[in-house]
Amino acid sequence: MILTQCAVCATELGLSLGKKCGRCSTRYCGAACQEQHWKEGGHDTLCKKIKKAGGAEQYNANKKYAEAVSVATEACAEDTKGQTCYICTQALHWKTKEGLVRGCSCRGTAGFAHVSCLAEQAKILMAEAEENNLGAKALNARFGRWYACSLCEQDYHGVVACALSWACWKTYLGRPKADHIRRVALTQLGNGLSDARHHLDALSVRKTDLLMLRCLGAPEENVLAAQGNLASTYQSLGRFEEALSMRRDVYSGRLKLNGEEHEYTLVAANGYALSLKQLNRFKEVKSVLRKTMPVARRVLGENHDRTLKMRTTYARALYEDPGATLDDLREAVTTLEEPEQTARRVFGGAHPLTAGIEGTLRKARAALRARETPSGSA
Repeated sequence: MILTQCAVCATELGLSLGKKCGRCSTRYCGAACQEQHWKEGGHDTLCKKIKKAGGAEQYNANKKYAEAVSVATEACAEDTKGQTCYICTQALHWKTKEGLVRGCSCRGTAGFAHVSCLAEQAKILMAEAEENNLGAKALNARFGRWYACSLCEQDYHGVVACALSWACWKTYLGRPKADHIRRVALTQLGNGLSDARHHLDALSVRKTDLLMLRCLGAPEENVLAAQGNLASTYQSLGRFEEALSMRRDVYSGRLKLNGEEHEYTLVAANGYALSLKQLNRFKEVKSVLRKTMPVARRVLGENHDRTLKMRTTYARALYEDPGATLDDLREAVTTLEEPEQTARRVFGGAHPLTAGIEGTLRKARAALRARETPSGSA
């Protein structure tokens, strides 16, 4: 469940507190709020409609999905003008009449699609894998269609990722709570909300995900992943101490569980370093990344987004440190120049990762110029 608050007073209810409407499962903290919602909040006219849609959770997901698609198509309108969907070959979706989006690394005339077409494609691929018992590896690969482009194979980002994450969640939320696909759909929803900068909404999803995993007695691997996601949201909300505490635990847990060369350990290392940097603990940031960056470059490769993010974090720690030397500033610029070119080539100039590295490089160069220019000179 992600509807974890009373529909009237927003009291936090967790997974099981409070009561539900007997017809549509809308949640309340108690009888008083339920009665008020019926008499004054319009629930008397909505209740049957919510039940017909599949209950409160499904109704909410359907509504949020429609809103997210509208936002995504509007944001992509200029880029998609005069194009057609590569799946259905139409400009407007035949049923929903929605416009096109493109939120990946495709360029030119490639990658334009309707969110509904992308969602239907992912849904069909997943259903085939389950019906034919293709196994966990095939399921995980096909689940990637919910968040990555089948053409350029790069992740969707921003409002397009958010719309697809709502599509994913509304597709699988009706499954049992212990169902693996339902759980990863909830995780994907948190990812999409974060990508669109809806961090407070993402926080609710992340907390619910972690609580559910613990209630189900999930493997440590899954719990660590959920903790890492929650820590990222804490950081996005400026709750840096909470983020650091959790990321320290995740990094330590990954080292013990997966070893220093595993991708998940490297992701945890970069997250830990980011939290340290937010608290201006620059010496510790550089210590962590000097140890893990060479591993990432060897294991993941120079083109991997995790490698590029690590190098960007390291460069920021170099030039943002008030005690940075001239050599530190030069190293920061040198560290970023190659990743900037790599990101532009692999992800395209419009991708958030490319834009982030370019912005960081500009700041590093500005800091270097300021130090190299003698005080008072023209």
